[in-house]
Amino acid sequence: MPLIAAAAVAAGAALQSATGFGFSLIAAPLVFATVEPEQAVGLMTLLGTVVNVLTLAGERRRPRPALRECAWILVAALPGAVLGVAVLRALDAIALQIAVTIGVVATIVARRIAAGRHLPAWGAPVAGFVGGGLTTSTTTSGPPLIVYLLGRNLTPGQLRDTMPVCFLGLSLLGVVALVVTGTSGAVPDALLTAILVPVVVIGHVAGRPLFGALARSGSYEKVVTAILLVSVIAGLATAVL
Repeated sequence: MPLIAAAAVAAGAALQSATGFGFSLIAAPLVFATVEPEQAVGLMTLLGTVVNVLTLAGERRRPRPALRECAWILVAALPGAVLGVAVLRALDAIALQIAVTIGVVATIVARRIAAGRHLPAWGAPVAGFVGGGLTTSTTTSGPPLIVYLLGRNLTPGQLRDTMPVCFLGLSLLGVVALVVTGTSGAVPDALLTAILVPVVVIGHVAGRPLFGALARSGSYEKVVTAILLVSVIAGLATAVL
């Protein structure tokens, strides 16, 4: 299972490098199946931070995030992050994996409903609160953010830069919430960290060339939907097996 989890981490890093989204949705189900839930949250938070920093600062370009959208999302995320810690402590590993899967299914449905529509700005606090809760419970904060931001008519480049800024802010808030609530079990294992950080870097570098191809082909949103579907299958498989 650790080798499968490492492969999922590499695939998630490559997909997030290509789209700005998808690392936790691909990697989290298998990481949660490998280590205890609290430690999985800490490990995924650390690895996700590496992915997002690489996207924003490791490509020799000037990022173009929608900072106003990020600000509204993050302001609403803190109370959600505290609530997410309570969920993390209340549910076992299988229940959390099922929760991840349900969240992804809900995202696909919501995205289909919102397709082609311009979502109002008040959706940002809703996305932020839910994203904050998912950050500290399942580490899969992406679904509510991607649904909201896709409905704000951002370009693929803007979306790819905006998501990592939101994720970094959510990771910081998540760490604060875990520390304040005394969730000491979230400290990631040193050996796993040493193994998986290089895997993340390799996956991210491998995914970089794909972004330009997706943006030029106009298939960006189709790929995002495919990522969500794959994460549903992975989540169901790890919950059942």
